[in-house]
Amino acid sequence: MIRLDRMVATMTEASAATPAKELVSLADTTFYPGLIERPAAAFASGVQEGTGGDGFFGPASVTWRMSADLSSPVAGLRSLLMQALHPLAMAGVDQHSGWRRDPVGRLAATMAYLTTVTFGDRAAALHAAARVRRIHDHVRGIDTVTGRPYAAGDPALLLWVHGALVDSVLAAGNLVGTALSAADSNRYVAEMVTAAELTGVPRQLVPSNVPELDLYIASVRPGLRCTPAAAESMAYLLDPPDLDADIAAIWQDIRSSAIAALPRWARQMYGYDAPPPLTPVRRTEIRQSLGVLDAMFLGEPGVLEARQRITLRMCKERPA
Repeated sequence: MIRLDRMVATMTEASAATPAKELVSLADTTFYPGLIERPAAAFASGVQEGTGGDGFFGPASVTWRMSADLSSPVAGLRSLLMQALHPLAMAGVDQHSGWRRDPVGRLAATMAYLTTVTFGDRAAALHAAARVRRIHDHVRGIDTVTGRPYAAGDPALLLWVHGALVDSVLAAGNLVGTALSAADSNRYVAEMVTAAELTGVPRQLVPSNVPELDLYIASVRPGLRCTPAAAESMAYLLDPPDLDADIAAIWQDIRSSAIAALPRWARQMYGYDAPPPLTPVRRTEIRQSLGVLDAMFLGEPGVLEARQRITLRMCKERPA
């Protein structure tokens, strides 16, 4: 497990030795190019100053709270592991996206969309969602494993992507982040109905509380499987090439947490071993790694200012 003081010292020494404008981001030299830099830029651009209102969620929402949670990287990786088990959803990604050529670009695009929908005003969120729906209109084909046709704009596929993400945020928060109360968990699921609707899922189809979400995932489970495309893409994400040793230690903590947060049946589909029990000491180590990663993210241009804007808006919502 990487030491927080060692990582911070490394960042501080680099900053002191090089003028800020000439400083090469640690993300460019330790991760394969841009793994922090490009999503950070997408995040910063999605939290604009002087927006026209609080958007679809607002500073008092559970959605805003969970978007800032340290467990977000674990939730993101866990959601991709879940989403990839749907053969038709995975076929669309495999056949139409550029994840092999530019996995970081795909990650940054997803970050830009989620940030805009979460923190942007309604006009910006609607514009971003309309753009995604237009892209989905062209993503069609035949899944070579099942022989079934797919269309990315199919509400059933969009609902699976949505459900896997919402479930993953709750699971990751409970494991290594901020565990929500039952009431706030239900509130989060209910808030996220709007996010699903923006992508094109009819509101009446979207689970609006945790029991409904659990029933929905159970209903989809019989059709899930680990296809060759899912196995390949997830193996790449879990073990990215050319990682610096220190960063590899952080990523190891993220990947092990994401796998541990999966349902047992999902781990079995991938062939992953059952994780050891998460002790309080191990949980602290993982959160320390997540804190280091967050500090690196915060050091990218525009991210600190964006976070400050979010914090200021949240503070204004709190009662005196």
